[in-house]
Amino acid sequence: MSILNRARPDIIAMSGYSSARKLHAKKVGTVYLDANECPYEPLVGVDGYSRYPDQQPEELVQALCRLYDVSSRNLMVARGADEVIDVLIRTFCISHVDNIIVCPPTFAMYEHSAKLHGIETRKVGLAEEFKVDIKGIVQASDENTKIVFICSPNNPTANLMDADGISELCRQFADKTLIVVDETYIEFSGCDSFVNKLEHFDNLVVVRTLSKSFAGAGLRCGAGIAHSGVIELLLKILPPYPIPAPVVQAAVQILEPGNLERLATKRQELLEIKKEYIGELEELDEVDEVLSSQANFVLLRVKNAEEFLEKCLKGNFIVRDQSKQPGLNNCVRIAIGSRDEMDRLLGVLKGDINSIPLSDRIAKVTRKTNETSISVRIDLDRTSPILIATGLPFLDHMIEQIARHGGFALELECQGDMDVEAHHSVEDCAIALGDALKKALGDKRGIGRYGSCELILPMDEAQARVALDIGGRSYLRFEGDFPDTYVGNKDNPLPIDMVEHVFRSLAENLQATIHISVSGENTHHMVETCFKGLGRALRQAIHRQGQDLPSTKGVL
Repeated sequence: MSILNRARPDIIAMSGYSSARKLHAKKVGTVYLDANECPYEPLVGVDGYSRYPDQQPEELVQALCRLYDVSSRNLMVARGADEVIDVLIRTFCISHVDNIIVCPPTFAMYEHSAKLHGIETRKVGLAEEFKVDIKGIVQASDENTKIVFICSPNNPTANLMDADGISELCRQFADKTLIVVDETYIEFSGCDSFVNKLEHFDNLVVVRTLSKSFAGAGLRCGAGIAHSGVIELLLKILPPYPIPAPVVQAAVQILEPGNLERLATKRQELLEIKKEYIGELEELDEVDEVLSSQANFVLLRVKNAEEFLEKCLKGNFIVRDQSKQPGLNNCVRIAIGSRDEMDRLLGVLKGDINSIPLSDRIAKVTRKTNETSISVRIDLDRTSPILIATGLPFLDHMIEQIARHGGFALELECQGDMDVEAHHSVEDCAIALGDALKKALGDKRGIGRYGSCELILPMDEAQARVALDIGGRSYLRFEGDFPDTYVGNKDNPLPIDMVEHVFRSLAENLQATIHISVSGENTHHMVETCFKGLGRALRQAIHRQGQDLPSTKGVL
């Protein structure tokens, strides 16, 4: 008997939906008039939005196959792990006849999906130390048990399940029941995926996602990895055009080798933050225990979950109460945020900060061209974090001076064509920064509007004078004669002609009048005084007192 015979008989017998173009090989120049689509794009500058995507977009499938080291015959792309779970239940379970087994405390979506389709959920609680109870699962099963769901690392307990135990389940339920291992958080564990066990077990299904360690929760893109025959059955149930074209395009970009390296670094940084703050959380009086975590979240046993949650909420933090889950009375799950967010949370929990004020002067700006991709986040009413990564170390240092001396939080990340030259990255970073500042200022009520600074570096010869008006007129006057043509790291310098260009792009996109004059003998000192001076002038101009509009015209 094959595990494929355990699928719903009507699904085995049916043919999947087939579009006209699916029946024919793709050829260059083919005109598609089969799906009643429009011949024009809905927006200028987009491509592929007017056409239905393939059920399994080839470029995305191949990227995921490279990531997971599997054949395309063994993979199904879906709208997040949730859809994989749903399609598995719909494919194998007969309503009001079959059942699934889950191991609480665990992810609620397994039971939720089963309820939606009239499938019984049998519960076998995790054993001591939240281990899978293999004997209990076997005893709870019968001839109508079609799927056993195992979450590893488990949500919400954050622990990995024993690999030998899962293999034993696969053997005991061979040809009878699917063993579905949900590895949503596996990248955070540093352990091997069960994907490498597929060749040994036809009844094994592994669920993966781009939502967590790949930071793509907003995309809704996940995958089911299984025996090729299981994938063929699942594709019968999956809608004909499930993955939107923008999602395909974004997911493929996420999975580019250079970006995967960047995400691996980010992931490691997050794990280091987790390690640091577990120790801090353990010291809190209201925390009895922080459970060991192999995910991007921690589970806390606290003295009183209701009071703990209320304290967090008053500080403008939302965390997740897990007290209703079996064995998790007074347990709270906390996702690991940025270092700044975790500092603020600890401040609230320690009583150092009663509440984190909600700023209305926050802006997020993304800018994407053929040469650069840039993300900027500004909070004019906070002083941290300040994190700059432009690909040009000296520019990083200069933009940091603007934020630090301006007294505002700034996160700016750029990926540009630095292998060609610095121009595009430098210019586009200044454009995006100016846009973000303008957006964060909003209607400008209560701001100082004007700022000025005469800055002399202590013990050095450079001097800069800066005057600023953020009243809505774009103008730059820049006076300075630099001794050198480049400044900064010799291997990756900033062209000196780009210094004025930075301020011009800022003036144009912030819609500000900026006057800068600089003198000195050391190019580095001269450039740095300009950026520090602009930061000091911005500090005065953006400072808010009251709600009056600083203009006799009544508008800025």
